[in-house]
Amino acid sequence: MKTIVVLTGAGISAESGISTFRDDNGLWRQYRFEEVASPEAWARDPQLVMDFYNMRRKQLLEVSPNPAHYALSELEKKFRVRIITQNVDDLHERAGSTEILHLHGEIRKARSTVDEDLVYDIKGWELKLGDLCEKGSQLRPHVVWFGEPVPHIMKATGIIRSAEIIIVIGTSLKVYPAAGLLQYAPSSAVKYLIDPKAMPEYHVRNLHLIREKASVGVPDLVRELSSEIAK
Repeated sequence: MKTIVVLTGAGISAESGISTFRDDNGLWRQYRFEEVASPEAWARDPQLVMDFYNMRRKQLLEVSPNPAHYALSELEKKFRVRIITQNVDDLHERAGSTEILHLHGEIRKARSTVDEDLVYDIKGWELKLGDLCEKGSQLRPHVVWFGEPVPHIMKATGIIRSAEIIIVIGTSLKVYPAAGLLQYAPSSAVKYLIDPKAMPEYHVRNLHLIREKASVGVPDLVRELSSEIAK
């Protein structure tokens, strides 16, 4: 069974109605990241940070996976599919995908501020000041903030090395460290970039551009790959 590694970014979730940070209507237009998504912000105004992530969590619970998420789940019938996502939502899981690495954390989880190995599921959408871990420390959103290391980047590098096919969806390949992952991909791996604004990346070998939104391009590609296996 061939291994497909999928890299996903904000573009795949935007079609489910999740606000993104970098577009004209994104959440960054309402807040500067220094105010809500950095260790300094947490130290300065933890209530504002909590409110911001509660808002995002509430929004997430009001939306559903879209056809791109479901198509990736369907792909597991014919391939081993390993997803590396920059997204902190759980839409891949809710669509049925089983191997998912969240590079930037998971918004529906909280972690201790004294022991990062203590991670808890959040019931509902609200995390409050005064919610404590078992060691008596305040819980914080289980996300990677600006200025913090990306703890799973080495694991992601190992996953990308295993790829025979790579599908990049809804990410610009400009944001590091995630953008650097493709340099570790086998040169023989066939690569697909699905994005309406996809542009040639001349340093990436065997790259095929699919200039479609995720909900169209991903199901089309899944059908193509599945039919090739069936031959």
